[in-house]
Amino acid sequence: MGTLTLDGHPTWVSIGRTAGPDLVLLHGGLSSSGGLLRRIGGRLHDRYRVSAFDRRGHGRTADTPAPFHYDDMASETIAFLRHLGRPAHLVGHSDGAIVALLVALRTPELVRRLVVVGGNLTPAGLEEVPPFPLRGPVFERWAERFGRLSPDGPAHARAVARKSLRLFATEPSLAESHLRRVTHPTLVMGGDDDSTRLEHLMAMYRALPRGQLAIVPGSSHALLAERPALCARLIGEFLRGPAVPRTYQPIRREVRPPGTEGQ
Repeated sequence: MGTLTLDGHPTWVSIGRTAGPDLVLLHGGLSSSGGLLRRIGGRLHDRYRVSAFDRRGHGRTADTPAPFHYDDMASETIAFLRHLGRPAHLVGHSDGAIVALLVALRTPELVRRLVVVGGNLTPAGLEEVPPFPLRGPVFERWAERFGRLSPDGPAHARAVARKSLRLFATEPSLAESHLRRVTHPTLVMGGDDDSTRLEHLMAMYRALPRGQLAIVPGSSHALLAERPALCARLIGEFLRGPAVPRTYQPIRREVRPPGTEGQ
């Protein structure tokens, strides 16, 4: 664990030491890398060099006055991948899933496979849920957790929450046509009670040329925290499996000649 300058900003990073393919965890909004590293990274680090970083204004990385934009988050991630020096698998949750897709579109050569968990293409892909409160006990508990990690302290929590809510309401602005350009094997994951609409997750899966789909039963948008062992097993099997699964009765998936599954 340490600090790197990514896209011009000092950034908290955790770079794994295990030999193996690189796997980068991309955290969601209003959160940090810590939960992903504990719940998912710990279950995958035997096979992969698991790394992560806290985006600007999140976790242990300080904020700036600039608003949050997914394109900027993608630029941070691209800088991190270039520091690692070789293509990596990306496992992104929520905002991290959006960032993973943007990175694959902008720099496909830096990406091996994608796991996008609870992501969305536009704000319309989300269910109508009560907004994150800016006052009251729920906010105060979150602000206290935020301040425990952030160099900016708990007093900056409301500013980060406001910038995050503005981001959630206005971005991203992707379309299914964008996903058709993502040729990496991609696993779309979500909970069966996810805040991303199930129809939206299905549309993302159908648009991806090498898409796979996993809806985790008995889980919400926080499926990686609620069902970490199951989610890690699904992710691991996807990363190790063939790029194009061969099934008995393919309907939506292209059929490839024997011997070309990994291409």
